[in-house]
This record gives sequence, C-alpha cells and structure tokens, in this order.
Amino acid sequence: MDVQISGKRALVTGSSSGLGEAIARLLAAEGASVIIHGRNAERANDIAQGIRAAGGDATTATGDLATDEGADTVAAEALAGGPIDILVNNAGITSHASWSDATADDWLHIYNANVVSYTRMIRRIVPQMKALGWGRVIHIGGGLGIQPMKEQPHYNATLAARHNLSASLARELKETGITSNVVSPGAIINPMVEEWLVNAAPKFGWGTELEAIKYRAVQDLIPNDTGRFGLPEEVAGAVLYLTSRFADYVSGAVLRVDGGTIRCL
Repeated sequence: MDVQISGKRALVTGSSSGLGEAIARLLAAEGASVIIHGRNAERANDIAQGIRAAGGDATTATGDLATDEGADTVAAEALAGGPIDILVNNAGITSHASWSDATADDWLHIYNANVVSYTRMIRRIVPQMKALGWGRVIHIGGGLGIQPMKEQPHYNATLAARHNLSASLARELKETGITSNVVSPGAIINPMVEEWLVNAAPKFGWGTELEAIKYRAVQDLIPNDTGRFGLPEEVAGAVLYLTSRFADYVSGAVLRVDGGTIRCL
C-alpha cells in the first residue's frame, strides 16, 4: 500500500536510538527522506549510514533541544537540505523520582526537556510548513499523561502537557493543510527495559527466564488486553499512518498504542 510519503522530508527528534530510531527507519523504508537527530553525532551518523545502506535517504542534525541554541542548530541543519514536511517530536528524558524525591528544580528540568523542547521545534519548523500548504506534526505522548500513577509525577505531567499542546496546535493550524496529533505508547520493550525486568525479577518472584519474566511483569504492572509489552515498530506504524494521506482528516487526536492498557473511551 502506498502511503504517499515518498520524497517527503521528515525530522524525527531523538532518533539516534530507541523509539525514535524505529520511527525514522520505518519512514525511510516508505520513501521519506529522514533527518536523524541526537545529541551524539557519532550515534546519529551510524543510524543514518545504516538507513542509507538499506537503500533509504538519511542525513543528520545534532544538538540539545533543551536549549534555544541547540534547537537553532538542529533546525538550521535539518532545513539546509530543503523544506521539512513532517516533524516527529520524540526527544525527551525520563525520571523515576517520587513525590518526596522530586524537587522543584527536577520539575523545571524535566518540563524544559520534555515540553519546552517540543515547542522549540514547533516554532522553528511549522512556519515553513505553512508556506508548503501541507505538513504533519506528530508528538510522542504516553498513557501516563492520561491515567497517571503516583510515581514519577513530574514525568507524568510532561506527557499530559504534550497531549494538551498538540490539541492546541491543531486548533492553531486550522485550514492550513497541517495536522497535529499524538501517538501515545504504552509499555514498550527495549534492551534497557529487559535489563530492568531481569534485575527486578527476584524481588517480584517473576522467575528467571526472560519471556516468563516479561509476561509476569505485564500481569503485575501493566495489565492490558494483549498480555504483552509493545514493540517500537508498532509505535512507528502508528506514526506512519498519521503521516500518510489516509490521515488527512485526523487532527487533534490521540492514537493510543498500548494494548488496551488505558481503560477509557
């Protein structure tokens, strides 16, 4: 099926590893020219080279989006190759501090890295989309922004802010040909999560075999209708849909990719 993004240019922030990498690889496989972003130039170049080796088109932009200067650099490097049609705001940080541990400075730090960084890229990339008369802005949110837990309150709040700003942006972009949406992942498996699960297994009595540990962890921590963790490629597929012509009538939406973890309409 042709999703008609061939030749579109896509900037995926935080794409030198993890979820962002999976998104960039899938967009490139569908014909988009992707800009790999990260704070580490070597890692970003490695991902871009891998995409090119697979027949895709990829360049890089390096900088820290938690600063205005870094965002300026990333935007300039990304736009040097031409207009950007697709912005995927994915870069950010996490924290497991509790209510009693997270200081006011912790709240400010994570809000800057996870929310203000999104607005920095919106302000630098979206104006040129208006001149194109078409564009896609996709924000990576999360289920904890909809149904927060008591732990990591400052992180949960940043996810809620991402959802809110995306809807506000959709209103701002009315009738411009640009859409703004959220992809909201549930618990996604990756090597870091697997390592945490193995280390935590003795405490929770989950056993010693990785697949059994993952299943028990889902039942105890993130019960959902699929009975498993999600995969980065599944989140990337949701992003791909929102970039496609089939999503022309979708804006201001939250697309949950969480196996049914969030129990709300």
